[in-house]
Amino acid sequence: MSELNNSLPNPLPNLLRRRELLTAAGLGLSLPALAQFRVEISGVGGTQTPIAINDFRDEAQTGQPVAAIIRADLERSGQFRVTPNTAPMSETSLPAFNEWRAKAVDALVAGSATRLADGRYDLRYKLWDVVKGQDQGGESQAVAADDVRLAAHRIADSIYQKLTGERGVFATRMAYVTKAGGRYSLRITDADGEGGQIALASPEPIISPAWSPDGKELAYVSFETRKAVVWVQELATGRRRMVANFRGSNSAPAFSPDGQRLAMTLSRDGGSQLFVMGRNGDNVKRLTQTRAIDTEPVFTPDGQKIYFVSDRGGSPQIYRMPADGGEAERVTFNGSYNISPTISPDGRTLAFITREGGSTFRLCVMDLASGVVQKISDTTDDESPSFAPNGRLIVYATRSGGRDVLVTTTLDGRIKAKLVSTLADVREPTWGPFGR
Repeated sequence: MSELNNSLPNPLPNLLRRRELLTAAGLGLSLPALAQFRVEISGVGGTQTPIAINDFRDEAQTGQPVAAIIRADLERSGQFRVTPNTAPMSETSLPAFNEWRAKAVDALVAGSATRLADGRYDLRYKLWDVVKGQDQGGESQAVAADDVRLAAHRIADSIYQKLTGERGVFATRMAYVTKAGGRYSLRITDADGEGGQIALASPEPIISPAWSPDGKELAYVSFETRKAVVWVQELATGRRRMVANFRGSNSAPAFSPDGQRLAMTLSRDGGSQLFVMGRNGDNVKRLTQTRAIDTEPVFTPDGQKIYFVSDRGGSPQIYRMPADGGEAERVTFNGSYNISPTISPDGRTLAFITREGGSTFRLCVMDLASGVVQKISDTTDDESPSFAPNGRLIVYATRSGGRDVLVTTTLDGRIKAKLVSTLADVREPTWGPFGR
């Protein structure tokens, strides 16, 4: 996060105080157990495909609820209405299409899990178009036991693409920060918040994780030296490099679309201004020259512009400027407090957080062509929006039932899935890119 918490005229005490409670040090610390989530899906979409997904034959032997993972993925997308079904079937079954039509099911999925001699599992599925009574094909994956959950997400992606024509995001990854028992952990997980690994664990704060475009690295801000320092960490090896440790604060890193540059906020020259630098911290260039607080930069997908937050007009608003510096133009005009910009992968939609009254923070989306703004959350303490790589979902952090939780939502706000951790408070989500 940025210096907005203690320098702007109207600080966000609750929202931003939590962002200061995170940090990374002590890679040798004993790691807490991964949080377990329960998913609470709410809302009714517009046009949804009714689909039935049978439990996979012999899936219990894998130790993962394969069909349930696929069902939850497709439900979260907002594109499907999953019909409860317990009829035993596999990909070799011959469906009674008339019976399924009578149940108002348009698509049907069945599959199986077979343990191979080398200990791997062969996961197979088939999709049928019930309306037309046609086989829509399927696939087979031979995976290690540890990869069964990922294989289930890939099946969900395959089904999603066959039925919508668009790429699914269920096999992508997410990064977020948890707090449990006084420990803070930066976690890399599946897109449903489950599985994955702990990249860092510490009693000190880590904030503002940001993915590299190839998904191989994360930039983040660590307070392990009692000041804000920007690091970049390789996820495969755990190796990390310090890229910004200047005098004052170093915060809010964001990768350029080509992965070769980082934009961030530095106060090394006094005040908080935007800078860009090489991915290793070289070739530092100052972009803004104001007395205001300029922070939270994010590149557009084409790399030509940077959106950011500034209080140059008297209160925090979102602006954009050329990525190499130049004149900035104001983007948000609704409300007196708008922060945390993020741009959809197609560059057409801006998601951000607006403040209503004195203490209500809501997720909004703006159509950049028309300027029309829509509030899409029903919670009051939202932060850190991040688009899925296909642009169809947004993940954000909020507070619900006395807990810090993550929520995914469709862009119209109709379908939401609350990821409620049983072990930890969860904040700072950022959705990873395609490819894994």
